Amino acid sequence: MGWESLIPAVVVISASGALAPGPLFFATVSYGLKGGARSGFMVALGHTAFELPLVMAVAVGLVSVANIAQGKLLMGIVGSVAIAVFGVLQLRDAIRQGSSFNNSMNPKIPANAFLVGLLFTGLNPLFIVWWLTVGMKLILDSLLLASLMGVGIMYVSHVWMDYAWLVLVSHLASRASRLIAGKWMRLLMLSLSLTLIILGVVMLINVLSG
Repeated sequence: MGWESLIPAVVVISASGALAPGPLFFATVSYGLKGGARSGFMVALGHTAFELPLVMAVAVGLVSVANIAQGKLLMGIVGSVAIAVFGVLQLRDAIRQGSSFNNSMNPKIPANAFLVGLLFTGLNPLFIVWWLTVGMKLILDSLLLASLMGVGIMYVSHVWMDYAWLVLVSHLASRASRLIAGKWMRLLMLSLSLTLIILGVVMLINVLSG
């Protein structure tokens, strides 16, 4: 497979993961409501901070299916709890603000958004398994074409979709927040928070039952 075939394949396959709604998506919407596109960029940057070292580690053989299998249960439990706790904290803040929900920008959002992008990526075993299964072929094909430089080219072809998608999601959330009155904004935040709590609980149940 040459680059003319690999790069389109990377884009199409990456879309299956990047565009799928999950904890990172709902967290990005939450931050986007107050922080706009900048918060989406920081979430994507945090995502990259974990993903790029993981991809390179897989490429040089430092991370394997066996490594992940050993820590999958612990990662699944910690990740599920972290997502649920994040949802609970957001729920608490939305309840405290009451009907006069403040849509104004929060200067702490970029740092928090980066941390969420990092943690929600690193503590999500499904994301790591994706790179060890679906993404593994992309890594191997790029290694055959140009060694580690090829992996870098493959990764750039993949990661731009994360930035484009998360920045777009957060920007649209910010635009929507300007059209929503305080009480409706509060209801939206409550809904997003409950969604994250439910996702965390469902993930935890799946991990423990699996």
